[in-house]
Amino acid sequence: MDIIKNQVWYLKISKLALAFAIIHSKPPGKSCKEYTEHLAKTVSEQDFGWKSKVEVLEAEVLRLRQELLLNKICPRFCLENGKPDASAEVLLDQECINPMSYSSQLEDSGCDVSNDYAFDSLGIASDFHQSEHNVNTSKRWLERVPPLNLCCTGKEESLTAPVQFLQHLLEIRKLSEGGILQADFTQLENDSFTICNSVSQLLDGLTVFYNSPKFPVSNVLTEAVCVLISLITDTKLSNHVLKKCFKKLEEFKKNLIQIILRNSSVNRFQALHAVSNTLVLLGRNNILRNSLVSLLLSEVRQFAEQLLQAHQMQAMYDITQYENIFPLCTILEQLLQNETEEGNVSSSDYDGEEKIEFLKNLDQIILHLSDEFPLFSLYLWRVSVLLNSAQIQID
Repeated sequence: MDIIKNQVWYLKISKLALAFAIIHSKPPGKSCKEYTEHLAKTVSEQDFGWKSKVEVLEAEVLRLRQELLLNKICPRFCLENGKPDASAEVLLDQECINPMSYSSQLEDSGCDVSNDYAFDSLGIASDFHQSEHNVNTSKRWLERVPPLNLCCTGKEESLTAPVQFLQHLLEIRKLSEGGILQADFTQLENDSFTICNSVSQLLDGLTVFYNSPKFPVSNVLTEAVCVLISLITDTKLSNHVLKKCFKKLEEFKKNLIQIILRNSSVNRFQALHAVSNTLVLLGRNNILRNSLVSLLLSEVRQFAEQLLQAHQMQAMYDITQYENIFPLCTILEQLLQNETEEGNVSSSDYDGEEKIEFLKNLDQIILHLSDEFPLFSLYLWRVSVLLNSAQIQID
């Protein structure tokens, strides 16, 4: 108690001393308020300068940790040039694989007249499928990956550092799988900070872009999605990434869902397709898919209940959110359809509270909404059919 009193007394004395110092040093022609605001601005500018210096130093520390981690995983990997050693180059010369290509999209109204559910208005899905083939031991791919560099600014440039580091990691993985290099990926267990920080930067950069996308999309952003999906689908790296970054990935999925729901811009559909496509690609991972399905079921169910309530009370409803709910329904249907076709359904996947809550009173909701909202009712019915068919497979 005495310690607290002393701290309060010290704080009061410090404020009083500061006030006297400001009054004593105040230049003529300025009021105490103006001079205080001037001092506060000067101090804040100095703080900003120090913060910038700290950020640069932190970036440099992370870069060194990334290089050290890659060197521990594979000492033969030359970090300075971003290539394996000479012996690996000889083996790579025998490979002949076409380089990755990226589609260039021009800004348009965002209206997609295609019936194909690819959500590929940004070319991300096609680039990812192409990268799955081309990411194999390719000399051209290696030459395309620049050295690690974290000294960059800007929305797109902030993605460069984590993308390059994770690209190196994926390439070592592919080279080791082909017997070209020997790598010890157990080192990832000993340095959780580096992998977590790199993946977090990647996810934060993608979130910033999806919140305010610009077209045409740069190759860096397309590569970032490809790298993220490759990480979570790689048999060896996915366990390390999911174990260390699961909470961040869950937060990322929630952010993408909210971006879809809250987007109210006129030409938003191209951007919504890009976010939807990324969510579908994330659903390729069994662990992420199950939690993603639960999140989507919850959002669709809550909106259906709100829409029913508004309909019964003859109240107004948010037409923008009504339009935005359809991408979530389509993602949900796609994920459930994929699991049903692949036969990956298990009781633990679908025997959860969200499934029970979603199916409860669903028939009554569809019955009341079908006349005025036939398309949304149809989506609800199709999702319920997929959920019930999954339960039949379990039984």
